[in-house]
Amino acid sequence: MMHALRQYVPILQWGRTYDRAAFANDAVAAVIVTIMLIPQSLAYALLAGLPPEAGLYASIVPILLYAILGTSSALAVGPVAVVSLLTASAVGQVAEAGTAGYAVAALTLAFLSGAFLLLMGLLRLGFLANFLSHPVIAGFITASGILIAASQLKHIFGIDAHGHTLPELITSLAAHLGEASIPTLVIGILATGFLFWVRKGMKPLLRALGLGSRLADVATKAGPVLAVVATTLAVWALGLSENGVRIVGAVPQSLPPFTLPGFAPDLLKALLVPAILISIIGFVESVSVAQTLAAKKRQRIDPDQELIALGAANLGAAFTGGFPVTGGFSRSVVNFDAGAETPAAGAFTALGLAVAALLLTPLIYYLPKATLAATIIVAVLSLVDFSILRKTWAYSRADFAAVAATILLTLGLGVEIGVAAGVLLSIALHLYKTSRPHVAEVGRVPGTQHFRNILRHEVETAPHLLTLRVDESLYFVNARFLEDLVQSRVTEGCAITDVVLMFSAVNEVDFSALESLEAINARLRDMGVGLHFSEVKGPVMDRLKRSHLIEALNGRVFLSQNDAWEALAGKARPCTGAAQPS
Repeated sequence: MMHALRQYVPILQWGRTYDRAAFANDAVAAVIVTIMLIPQSLAYALLAGLPPEAGLYASIVPILLYAILGTSSALAVGPVAVVSLLTASAVGQVAEAGTAGYAVAALTLAFLSGAFLLLMGLLRLGFLANFLSHPVIAGFITASGILIAASQLKHIFGIDAHGHTLPELITSLAAHLGEASIPTLVIGILATGFLFWVRKGMKPLLRALGLGSRLADVATKAGPVLAVVATTLAVWALGLSENGVRIVGAVPQSLPPFTLPGFAPDLLKALLVPAILISIIGFVESVSVAQTLAAKKRQRIDPDQELIALGAANLGAAFTGGFPVTGGFSRSVVNFDAGAETPAAGAFTALGLAVAALLLTPLIYYLPKATLAATIIVAVLSLVDFSILRKTWAYSRADFAAVAATILLTLGLGVEIGVAAGVLLSIALHLYKTSRPHVAEVGRVPGTQHFRNILRHEVETAPHLLTLRVDESLYFVNARFLEDLVQSRVTEGCAITDVVLMFSAVNEVDFSALESLEAINARLRDMGVGLHFSEVKGPVMDRLKRSHLIEALNGRVFLSQNDAWEALAGKARPCTGAAQPS
């Protein structure tokens, strides 16, 4: 019982060995991440179309729940750019921004996302994320980064602009450009330039001034806070809010409130598909970051338990005034670099954010929205990576086509269609690649027992013996391909008297493939050609024995390909069947 509980509640495992040294490291990491998260949380709430306090609320209880249930020591959960954009896109279709219905819809989206993730985790379905092509996901994130940056330009210029696609955003921005606020534009440009400089130039400068590496690193991570403080003071001191500079305004001083998502059938129906897409994208991003960071410490994470933890985090957000959350790349890397030892670092971060929500919110009354927009723009432009197009073009035209289509669809039709297209293209790409498995005709390397592709190596062959190495599991998508290939090859003439299918790379044969193998066997038998198998793996052989194929086989099953060669290469038989194409 206790073992099962520890499996689903990892804090019961690492908590038993938690010591003072781990506490010190986690506390330092929490301070650094908290400083980074305060402006980020506010900014991502703005991106999602929600009041700024929603960003803080979405970063408190969800982080605590992940600390209890998560398996990564460094993953930092909370609002992230792509999920915030998806939230704005989905919720914007069922409610108007700024209304109570919009906030309820965001809570409902978090609830549905959490329920879906939790269900996947309990059913141990974490492997489904493997069906998403990483190049396609990279293409979607690149396009999303461009859309997010474009959507924030309205705050940089201080104008009203709307749109969910790049053409809509550009058209709307151009139409309102004449209404731009000069003070807002100055703040936006200066904040953006400063934040870009902070990333590359601040740490070397501080080190040159004699500051220690650790302190210089903390100061660099606090760069967005410096921008927030400077621009807030400027707006307050110069009275810029009265001259067209849009500010955050009053933010409630409170801990996350208890909230209820909406359960109206129409609302649930409208948000179900977006919630599933958000869950999939969020989980893939989160688990990729968690696995990368865990590998650096020779640790491992449990994807299924991660689903449970992320599901609980989103449910927590739904009942405490937040919106959908997941593990963020930038803050997780900061958490890792700052020395986080356990998920307790996340819990300490949540406490720091709770203090900020309770005591510091009056200080951001004059915070210009242009500064938050600059924070978002600088963060998301690091996600934009057009090199994926060059890399996939050089490596695989099919991957390139999928990536390019995902980018164009996301930019041209919006993030929901883009992410749906990414999922469908990933599946289609998998089916396309496996529908035409690599099947090599092989021969024996002279003086050895090794068999290699006759097109790549100098090998021994026998004109009457055809050996085909199947380099893919056989299932309904590709079974007919092998059937047609064998039929085409043996009907080229009357020389072939034996066919050996080398199954060393075949891990699975489904029922459709079994029927194809039976069809191959029947046709070759009618043609007077023997069908043989070699190097069949145990689990595959166990299944084949449960069918009638082995019993009806017009040949033998050999333990190794060399055994098949020794038995068949020197035993040419006259062709007795009518080898005509069928």
